[in-house]
Amino acid sequence: MLVPDDLYYTETHEWVRVDNGIATVGITDFAQKELGDIVYLELPDIGTKVSAGEPCGTIEAVKSAEDLVSPISGVIEEKNLEAEESPEIINKSPYEEGWLFRVHLSNLEELEDLLSPRDYSKLIEAL
Repeated sequence: MLVPDDLYYTETHEWVRVDNGIATVGITDFAQKELGDIVYLELPDIGTKVSAGEPCGTIEAVKSAEDLVSPISGVIEEKNLEAEESPEIINKSPYEEGWLFRVHLSNLEELEDLLSPRDYSKLIEAL
């Protein structure tokens, strides 16, 4: 499984990349493989307030539907319209083109609660 070393991770298999107070969020390579072919994506609207650990959207695959859980708190700055229109892009490129949304962080300390790449790798190896 691909686990880039420049990201933060959650136990629910989201990743976070932070740049100048803006967090880009997506699902991990492990998550997209577990879900299978992704067929539908509902992302939070721009301006929506999200809270760490709370559902903020939906991702559906051929075999299941799951809540998207925000790994951090803040306000949605942008959502990936291309991924909403063509959700299969998440299967092809979960860390680049398949990102889900961007959040203006309201609490940088929440990043301390996320997993390091090493800890996330250990988590998925145990599954």
